[in-house]
Amino acid sequence: MVRPGIEVLLSDSLHLISGLRIGLLTNQTGVDRHGVADLDRLLAAGAQVTAIFAPEHGYRGLLDQAIIDHGLDSSTGIRIWSLYGEVRAPTPEMLEPLDAVVIDLQDIGARPYTYISTALLTMQAAAKHGVRVILLDRPNPIGGVLVQGPVLDTAFSSFVGMLPVAMRHGMTMGELALMGNRVLGLQADLVVVPAAGWRRTLWLDQTGLPWVRPSPNMPDLESAAHYPGTVLFEGTNLSVGRGTPVAFQVVGAPWLSPREVIARMGTLPGVSVSDTVIVPRAPGDGKYDGVQLPSVRLRVADRRIYDPVRAAAALLVAVREVHRDSLKIDAGRFDRLAGGSGLRGAVESGLGAGEIAALWEQELASFRRLREQFLLYR
Repeated sequence: MVRPGIEVLLSDSLHLISGLRIGLLTNQTGVDRHGVADLDRLLAAGAQVTAIFAPEHGYRGLLDQAIIDHGLDSSTGIRIWSLYGEVRAPTPEMLEPLDAVVIDLQDIGARPYTYISTALLTMQAAAKHGVRVILLDRPNPIGGVLVQGPVLDTAFSSFVGMLPVAMRHGMTMGELALMGNRVLGLQADLVVVPAAGWRRTLWLDQTGLPWVRPSPNMPDLESAAHYPGTVLFEGTNLSVGRGTPVAFQVVGAPWLSPREVIARMGTLPGVSVSDTVIVPRAPGDGKYDGVQLPSVRLRVADRRIYDPVRAAAALLVAVREVHRDSLKIDAGRFDRLAGGSGLRGAVESGLGAGEIAALWEQELASFRRLREQFLLYR
């Protein structure tokens, strides 16, 4: 049985927060293995939690909007500071009453995700004001072995990707924070409380920990498995299934011919591909609300060998071959998600998926060497 960082803190390392005034950066994913919220566990242990910080989607993880306001926790009256609104990092006013910030957020295992950016910006602000950061670690839900896809070109660093890591980085939030603290020169007084019992080979459904949606559009572990690849289609005029129960497991558009596209994709290891129809309802991306969309559906067949980024590249290449006049790519957004312009350029130049994946090998080798310095688990 894996114990998340919150349980390790309270059972083995309570001295880290004893007597300190704490700000808690978390959301609905900050729970113990029985689903009890961090806030309740900390208050029951006598911790002085005086502020809550909330990332994208808010403290309860239910909001899918561009700006989220500050608020109050209805059960405790503790002030909730939104870090996905007017500010993206705690201000001096927010940090002044605190001795430490405790962070507990479930990462998704892919670079284009804002929770680690919020954590890094919080670490940077805390360092400037002499506030300690205690990060309660959790497993990478899609395992910690496979490293896949292009590595971020730092010229394309943004809120959806601040670290020079691969699309599928195979790291935990704690490991990413340790890397960011050094690589970005944040100089935070950082303590990572590891998850006990986790091994890199374990996916979340092998840990005994509950699946809690990290965001409204991440319904289950299947979606998380495809997300490092299908997230790229957010930078196109295809839907990724937002507003459906299969978000990030599908790619669709009114003009798409799934069978023709699938025929062009060829055989991909570890995944089965089929055609389907979806109907997005109030999708957060605004794409094709209420429209029947012919779609390509991905299902993991063997997660030990599945490469979602290569699968997404094969799908994008096939869509371009079949629907060159219909496919539209938003270069700026696509490149931010991909971490550079190389992937888009390779697709537009007509390279095949295998040739595109070969372009990543050298940078992946360098990333693996860098990554080794920060790994906490084997």
